[in-house]
Amino acid sequence: MNIRKNTRIGTKAVVGSQIPLTVSEERVEPSFPSTRYQGSKNKLAGWIWDTISNLEFDTALDLFGGTGCVSHMLKRKGKAVTYNDSLTFNYLIGLALIENDGETLTDGDIDYILTRNEALDYPSFISDTFNGIFYLDSENAWLDMAITNIRVMTNRLKQALAYFALFQAALIKRPFNLFHRSNLYLRLQDVERSFGNKTSWDRPFEDRFRFYAKEANSAIFCNGRDNHALNLDWRDVPPEHDLVYIDPPYLSAKGVGVDYLDFYHFLEGIARYDEWPRLVDFRRKHRPLIHESPEWSDPNRIHGAFSGVFERFADSILVVSYRSDGIPTDGQLVGELRRYKRNVIEVKRRPYRYVLSRNNLEEVLIIGR
Repeated sequence: MNIRKNTRIGTKAVVGSQIPLTVSEERVEPSFPSTRYQGSKNKLAGWIWDTISNLEFDTALDLFGGTGCVSHMLKRKGKAVTYNDSLTFNYLIGLALIENDGETLTDGDIDYILTRNEALDYPSFISDTFNGIFYLDSENAWLDMAITNIRVMTNRLKQALAYFALFQAALIKRPFNLFHRSNLYLRLQDVERSFGNKTSWDRPFEDRFRFYAKEANSAIFCNGRDNHALNLDWRDVPPEHDLVYIDPPYLSAKGVGVDYLDFYHFLEGIARYDEWPRLVDFRRKHRPLIHESPEWSDPNRIHGAFSGVFERFADSILVVSYRSDGIPTDGQLVGELRRYKRNVIEVKRRPYRYVLSRNNLEEVLIIGR
C-alpha cells in the first residue's frame, strides 16, 4: 500500500480505481485551493507571473514546489510544468494538483474514505502515539481510519487528492496551522481569544475533509501538456528546463531558519504511515520526525546551497524568490547569480506581510538569463 515515488519525468499515471464512480462532477474554471501553509506564494502568484511573463520559456521547473501554487499558475498559463519537493506530503500535493489532469474525487470516493470498513484491520498508531498532543482522542481514531481507507485506494491520483484534502483538514484544526509544539490546550481552554478560531478547530474532521475535497476537485484541469511531480533532492532533479523557479526555505538575517519538516512533521508522517513508527523522535513532547537540520536553515551552508543550485541549472532561466531581510542578502544573491548569468535583474514588491510575521517586508524576485 506504499505510494511509489515518481522519479521519472516521462512517467504517466495509471488510472482506474476500485471505488465506483457515483457522481459526475460539474466542471468549473480551475482555481488554486485555499491554503494555510507558511511561506505560500499564493497571494504573490499573480505578481510573479506579471514579472516573468515576458520571458521566453515553454517548460518550467518549480524546484521547491511546496504548496504548488506557482506550479499551478504556470500550468494555467499553458506551460509544461515539473513540480518537485523533497518532502513526501508535498510531493502528494504536486501529484494531486499538477500532474493530475483529470481525476477527481466523487461522492462515492469520499463516502468510502469516511466510512469504517468491516473488511479492513484499522491500526491505532496515531491514537497510541499522539494522545493529548494535537487532537482529541476521537479525532486521532478518525485519522487512523481515514488514512487506512485512503491507503487502499488503487488510483494514485485520487489517492493523492484524498491526502491533500486530509492535510488541509488537519491544518485548519490546529492552532497556528502548525505542528511545531504540543499545544492542544490552546484549543481546549475556555478563555477569550485574540487569535485562531475555536469554531474552526472544533468542526468535525469529516466536514472539513468534504469541503477540501471539493476545493481540490475545482483545481483539476488539463492544459494539454505533460506535467509531472517529482519527490527528489534538488541535486537529483534533471536540469533540462527552460525556466527554473527557486523558492527555498527562508533564513532570516538573525540566522533563524524555516524547517518545514519540523513544522509539518505530522503531515509527513501521514504520507509515510508505514515508516512513521521508526521515524518518530519520542524524546520530544510533540513527537517530531528524526532528521538532520537542512542546509537551507544553516547560515554556514546556505550560501553553498544557492551556489550549487545556480550551477546545476545554469543553462536555464533562473528565477529566485526570496525575502529582502534574509541570509544571503538580496545583493549577495545577485552577485552569486552573476557568476552563472550575464543578465541579472532584481524586482521587489513591497510591502508584503507573511503569515505569523509582524513585519512588512519586501518579496524579491531575482532573474538571471
